[in-house]
Amino acid sequence: MTDTAPDRASTRAAGPVPAPEADWDTAPGLLDGAKQLNLGPADCDLPYWITSVAQGTLRDRGVTGHHVSATVPDFLARPGPLNEALVLEFGFRSLAEEIATRLLGHYVTIAPGIPEMEFYATQLLDEARHSRVFRDHLVELGRPAASLLRDIDDMAADYRRRVLQPVEDFTLRVVRDDAYFAGGVAVFAIVIEGVLAPAAELSERKWTPLSPATGEISRGTAIDEIRHLTVASTILRDHLRAQPGERERILDVIRDGVRLWDEIPDREFVIHREKLFQQGMAEHADLIGDYEIWPGVRMLDTTPDERYDMAERWTDEMAAVRMKYMGLPLDVLDSPAEPAT
Repeated sequence: MTDTAPDRASTRAAGPVPAPEADWDTAPGLLDGAKQLNLGPADCDLPYWITSVAQGTLRDRGVTGHHVSATVPDFLARPGPLNEALVLEFGFRSLAEEIATRLLGHYVTIAPGIPEMEFYATQLLDEARHSRVFRDHLVELGRPAASLLRDIDDMAADYRRRVLQPVEDFTLRVVRDDAYFAGGVAVFAIVIEGVLAPAAELSERKWTPLSPATGEISRGTAIDEIRHLTVASTILRDHLRAQPGERERILDVIRDGVRLWDEIPDREFVIHREKLFQQGMAEHADLIGDYEIWPGVRMLDTTPDERYDMAERWTDEMAAVRMKYMGLPLDVLDSPAEPAT
């Protein structure tokens, strides 16, 4: 794992130069960054966020999440399977990020030190921004702005009840009811974002050849997710080094969270929109051509199930690296657990 933050203080003294992992042109992809970078809360504090994120990642992209020159093609804004697939994907992600924002308020409250408090305050802002750019992109796709919030709630009602609500309730038990900061970090880093990050990577790869605006929105949110995953992993690693007696309690939280994800029907919702994407992809095969969604595989040659299964494989690969970094056994992700209550 590579440490890309050798001397933040000297970098800041020279002026607001974005850190390479937050710079739009030099940041790695989400999977590589989450597996290779080593960042802690002291590296990604409030000055870092202001200089490297607000004035770096988001330069010229702060309002919509994409540059003004990155546009939505006309065909994607017209009714059809591609439009419907993207509206569902970004609508659901917008709601998930809104819930994440609200949950993170508890992390700020119970953070044990200033570095952790500042980091989670910035993550709260990141997630609120993600929710907004996903939501506003639906307007760029032709959805009416006046009824947008209500429309998202209606569209995602079943997804919220069956997928998001159980995860939200579980997280609240850890961070609000038990006020267990380290456990909450494990829930976010390993269970929530650890599972959702590869799906975000897939989203960026899918939409980049079809819509410059959509691809840039996905790219910007992925750069943030790298930071969230790596810093959380460092917080947990350092916590367990300082308090090794906490190991089993952390592992219990992870087991319960993994079991919860195994029980909720997220695949059902993802496959539905991937089937819509498949239809739309076939209609616009000429635009996609030989574009490879991963090395050696043309996107046109993939199926909904293959894309979903690849995202799951990325989840496993990323988890293996992060768990090793934290000094935790990988088999806990497959261990049986009592149902989360």
